[in-house]
Amino acid sequence: MKNIGRKGGTVVIFSIPEDAARTAVADPMIMIASDGMPISGAKIHPRGQGTFSRVLGHYVREEKALNLMTALKKMTLMPAQRLEKRASPFKDKGRIRVGADADITVFDPDRVIDKATYDEPLRYSEGIQFVLVNGVPIVKNGQLVEGVFPGLAARAPLSQ
Repeated sequence: MKNIGRKGGTVVIFSIPEDAARTAVADPMIMIASDGMPISGAKIHPRGQGTFSRVLGHYVREEKALNLMTALKKMTLMPAQRLEKRASPFKDKGRIRVGADADITVFDPDRVIDKATYDEPLRYSEGIQFVLVNGVPIVKNGQLVEGVFPGLAARAPLSQ
């Protein structure tokens, strides 16, 4: 494995025990996010596709490690509040209010679940009916809308 960096490529490793993951998502100080690895190539980590669906379906509904509203706060408001101190566009993320970015996911809490696996890491999650980015549907009636890219970069100023 030490030669992988010289040869290029991605290594996907399963290393966090389930009980540690359950404890982490339940901790009030822990935010839930994905590292956002590029969705290209055949072998990426399945959490790149199913992080949030996994939390909602597995840890909230099945394991009852945390409640739905706490999970949503950990996925939306908490990361936005952390990032807004450095990048002001995040002041309009993670909240539903007049003037905020219209980034909204509509899902069925009784059905949402991740479907991505190590063998099939690009499988879509189930139970997500709509996803709006800047108010523009990118998932409509559970289907990806092709050819729309309404997202805008939310960046911090360059440091000196």
